[in-house]
Amino acid sequence: MKHIDSPSTPGKIKMEKSPYSRLRLQSSIAKLTFWSFVFVGMIFVFFYRSPSSSNPASSDLSRRSLRTSSYSGPDFEKRVRQSAKPRSRHGMSVLVTGAAGFVGTHVSASLKRRGEGVLGLDNFNSYYDPSLKRARQTLLERSGVYIVEGDINDGALLAKLFDIVPFTHVMHLAAQAGVRFAMENPSSYVHSNIAGLVSVLEFCKNVNPQPAIVWASSSSVYGLNTKVPFSERDRTDQPASLYAATKKAGEEIAHTYNHIYGLSLTGLRFFTVYGPWGRPDMAYFFFTRDMLKGKSIPIFEAVNHGTVARDFTFIEDIVKGCLAALDTAEKSTGSGGKKKGPAQLRVYNLGNTSPVPVGDLVSILEKLLKVKAKRLVMKMPRNGDVPFTHANISLAERELGYKPTTDLHTGLKKFVQWYLSYYVDGKKSAQ
Repeated sequence: MKHIDSPSTPGKIKMEKSPYSRLRLQSSIAKLTFWSFVFVGMIFVFFYRSPSSSNPASSDLSRRSLRTSSYSGPDFEKRVRQSAKPRSRHGMSVLVTGAAGFVGTHVSASLKRRGEGVLGLDNFNSYYDPSLKRARQTLLERSGVYIVEGDINDGALLAKLFDIVPFTHVMHLAAQAGVRFAMENPSSYVHSNIAGLVSVLEFCKNVNPQPAIVWASSSSVYGLNTKVPFSERDRTDQPASLYAATKKAGEEIAHTYNHIYGLSLTGLRFFTVYGPWGRPDMAYFFFTRDMLKGKSIPIFEAVNHGTVARDFTFIEDIVKGCLAALDTAEKSTGSGGKKKGPAQLRVYNLGNTSPVPVGDLVSILEKLLKVKAKRLVMKMPRNGDVPFTHANISLAERELGYKPTTDLHTGLKKFVQWYLSYYVDGKKSAQ
């Protein structure tokens, strides 16, 4: 950069600067410095404060991540080892991410019951009521499953856990769920569903031996596909929501890590999972809550008064599919980040194969709850929801032995029994 007092053009006469010019220059520098600090401060506020104030989940997540770096000491390591130790010498040692979530809790409990070693990892964010996640945590701790409180993007924590336990398998269920919330906070989906998945895969590719990985994709990847039932061979390049797009991106990322690093990867496309200890943001859950409170419930209809239907799949059937995927997962073929041979790469639909109109779901709840629903029929908003889902599970049947056995009435009956016990008899507030 040219000095200020240098002539701009050869041959020009160099002018002496007056005291007034120097004062103006000093004033300009002072103003520039001031606004530079203001600009840097605005950047700091935008990136570090705004997400926290607009989204409690982001704030909670960042605090958890900072806290996890302090996990150390013999007591912590002992708890981790005990939880992850299988009963038999040839049993699995499974790291379950999202262990305090709906599916994560049920999968962790089932693995522990049959004698596998299970260690949970969850950040307990506030996307929905954290007290429900804490109650699930208590449930798991009674069965011997320890949940480490931390973020999957915390590389230091993952390194610590894998240093303590050479996990044979990872059941990666941690994710930011929900189609509609993606319109409010898209960054949380990128952070959890894309960056979080890459974080887990990056770490797993470098450990030796590499674990086999089963992870949760979603039926939402079928997006605007109109061919039914949805098959794993169908197109999945037209996502209808950001949530769906992040899950589709996850499947492509999984392919890359399998191809380059030899990681054994199995993706499971869940179809509308429901049941006890479920997620409060799911329709069957908040329908139950609002019907008991006498509130109206929204019943969406598709274009031209079309029916909205879902392939509701009971949690126990989903768990069977998850465990079957773990049981049939082959070993990864890489070592220290280098592939040594072809590795297993699979994706399966886990559904019920029996789509049910949402109106019929409400009718079943009316009978079980013994209340009349105040139905508010309205057009489906443009928020990423699709009018129907329907799973073709022939591949999972053939290769996993997957066979759902719970119809919607039976499954909802079990859910309602749990709901009344937890929220009504247990005197908990269903927010």
